[in-house]
Amino acid sequence: MPYIKVRGVDHYYEWVKKPSGSLVKPVMVFMHGWAGSARYWQNTANALSEQFDCLLYDLRGFGRSRGKPTIAQASEAVAESESSQEESEAIRELTYELEEYADDLAALLDGLHLQRVYINAHSMGASVATLFFNRYPQRVERGILTCSGIFEYDEKSFSAFHKFGGYVVKFRPKWLSKIPFVDRMFMARFLYSSIPHSERQAFLQDFLEADYDAALGTIFTSVSKAQSEVMPLEFAKLTVPTLLVAGEYDKIIPAEMGRKAAALNDKVKFVMIPNTAHFPMLEDAPTYMQVVQEFLQINIPQPQAK
Repeated sequence: MPYIKVRGVDHYYEWVKKPSGSLVKPVMVFMHGWAGSARYWQNTANALSEQFDCLLYDLRGFGRSRGKPTIAQASEAVAESESSQEESEAIRELTYELEEYADDLAALLDGLHLQRVYINAHSMGASVATLFFNRYPQRVERGILTCSGIFEYDEKSFSAFHKFGGYVVKFRPKWLSKIPFVDRMFMARFLYSSIPHSERQAFLQDFLEADYDAALGTIFTSVSKAQSEVMPLEFAKLTVPTLLVAGEYDKIIPAEMGRKAAALNDKVKFVMIPNTAHFPMLEDAPTYMQVVQEFLQINIPQPQAK
């Protein structure tokens, strides 16, 4: 499997491409959400591969990517780096702040010699992408945020969420995936319309294999008082043309959160897809691709409806 070292950590990545003769295609980078992996972007990337060279990668600590570098890896990365003392220390002290994941993406693009790209990001990945759009606007042509938005801080509910999330991350026995229908129960909260068993099973497997520190750490950094204050400001100052796609029945990030985020900036176009929840690109691929096509102003072969 292809790996690239990003800030001292091995990251899994893959290309989804179709031959185009002499035509040089633009690159679209796909970013997944919490405890997921690039696997669930495969169908979308395939549909877009006529117009884009699609780059899929697993965020640090998720899917097939490692969590923090080992001491030896960190030392090696620092030794190979021509960076300053401050940057060297940053390699040793990687955290799970979303801003760090935005910097991971910048380093990934550098490592693959990519200057300017399109980005399609989902859920937690979309929060990371929003930060990336503002930190590195010169590197983004257009952005698509799938299931993202802003939320208000509530100390009691956030505390309960973090406590419950800690239990969920701690109790992840590998044998769980062997129990019949567990994948269906696991995905019930995320879906309104059905998706194939193989995709549900892949989601469950990614969740069970996510790095403990990364899974727990990003619960606290994604859903926090700080993020409730930062994200409205980030959406308000976006300069990158952005599409924000919401699922009508999304319980994880309700569509109204996305609508409020889009209302902060006329660079952001909001679209809600009916009869979908947290994975509209899988629950209703034809409609999702039509929305993306209209935003990107390209022609995409439509996937067959289920």
